[in-house]
Amino acid sequence: MYKGFVVSREAVKDDPHLAEGCSSCHAGDESASTREDAHTGLVARPSDEPERCAECHPDISENYSKSLHYTASGLKHGVAPRFSEKERKQFESTVFEKSCRSCHASCGDCHVKGPRIAEVTTGLLDGHRFVRKDDEKTCGFCHGGRVYPEFTGQYGVVKDVHYEKGMTCTDCHSMQEMHGDGTAYTGRRQVADRPNCKECHTPAAAEKVKASGRKPGPDMNVSDKAKQAHADHDGLLSCQTCHALSTYKHCTNCHLGKGAESKSGFIQGRNPSNPDQVTTLRTVPAARDTFASVGIAMENYDKVPNYWDAAPHVIRKTTERTGNCVLCHLVKNCYLKPSTLLKDGAKANEKLVYQPKPIPTK
Repeated sequence: MYKGFVVSREAVKDDPHLAEGCSSCHAGDESASTREDAHTGLVARPSDEPERCAECHPDISENYSKSLHYTASGLKHGVAPRFSEKERKQFESTVFEKSCRSCHASCGDCHVKGPRIAEVTTGLLDGHRFVRKDDEKTCGFCHGGRVYPEFTGQYGVVKDVHYEKGMTCTDCHSMQEMHGDGTAYTGRRQVADRPNCKECHTPAAAEKVKASGRKPGPDMNVSDKAKQAHADHDGLLSCQTCHALSTYKHCTNCHLGKGAESKSGFIQGRNPSNPDQVTTLRTVPAARDTFASVGIAMENYDKVPNYWDAAPHVIRKTTERTGNCVLCHLVKNCYLKPSTLLKDGAKANEKLVYQPKPIPTK
């Protein structure tokens, strides 16, 4: 057997994935005595093909092969409405497969070795042991442009209250959500069982905590004034409209091969997914000439807004808006106005403009 590999004896004893030897996943020739011969027919990234993992994890692998993390389908279908039919085909063949698809995550990217971003990786998570989860090295590495830095306080000066209390990504985002449920969704907004604030933040949740013998934390005790405010705004505002801090990261002016420009800001307006609701919005990093370098003019650019509903991961119980009605109902400085829309943006942006009604006076 070739002795050049660097998997420790302890790892082989501890991890059942390694008990069958390297070739069970990587192929090659374990009987060879040289590196070159041992690597004949080597499969460097076996989990790029979920069917390899399916030999032991059939149900999970079958679902994952259709999941958004693996297919990157959200990237393809998110921008597709801007294209003509001809442009859509060109995008899928010349851009999506060669660029966007590189963002997909295999099983091994989350459980063995950190994913590759522009050919950079965090490396093996734990000496080639299979790791159940490591939020910082996996979630944080892919989602480190905006979400994870907000959540952990690396972007700005305040951490998300959930992270501050010791919660991690997988406390809200379930294993089934990560692996998929067997449905080939075209975008994350189609997923029915996404995290919902009300799953935890309801009077029933407080009663459940009390029933367990533990005392509800201060976040569980809601004043009568707060209860009334929640009742008045229920269904009309997303939770983050009031409970996200005043700044989060936006990416603008994205161009193929050149990336995007990062800006800080706080934007509120109509929810593109639900026009009856007001929510926080992020700028979608698509300019009219994003794909001009490959001859795609985006003939339907104006049909899709440059803003999309977002859940900034920098949540606090108390923000500048939770105790000050004036900021929204009088100052209105964070709400989209015709004068603050992106210059040369899509015409669809105009539908997201919303101005709160004045506070009734007695």
